[in-house]
Amino acid sequence: MKKRDLIQAVATHTDVDKKTATLLVEGTIDVILATVAKGEVVNISGFAKFAKINRPARMARNPATGEAVKVKAKTVAKISALKGFKDIALGVAPAPKLVTVRKPAAPAKPAPAAKKPAAKKPAAKKPVAKKKKK
Repeated sequence: MKKRDLIQAVATHTDVDKKTATLLVEGTIDVILATVAKGEVVNISGFAKFAKINRPARMARNPATGEAVKVKAKTVAKISALKGFKDIALGVAPAPKLVTVRKPAAPAKPAPAAKKPAAKKPAAKKPVAKKKKK
């Protein structure tokens, strides 16, 4: 599922127009990104935990040669799936039902009164030529 598919699904599930659903989805993503960029953890209960992790410098070992190598300190993004998400993804718990709310069809507007075109005469049929047998 891509972002536009997610927006369409949210619009259908919540019975809002696509423009409002786009604002909601993109706003949620922006808030998560800004909060994690500040160094705070975002924990969406039953779904996922988003965090910015600072890893210190350390000594590691090159597996091919066995030589000790120094690894620089770095900052990484970490997203952890929480128990509720894992249970649904692995089939332990049932997935939530998606509600597909359909708006009632608008009543058809009556067409403006227009002049009726003159009746056409049926076209004359042309005779079909028959092939002669030898």
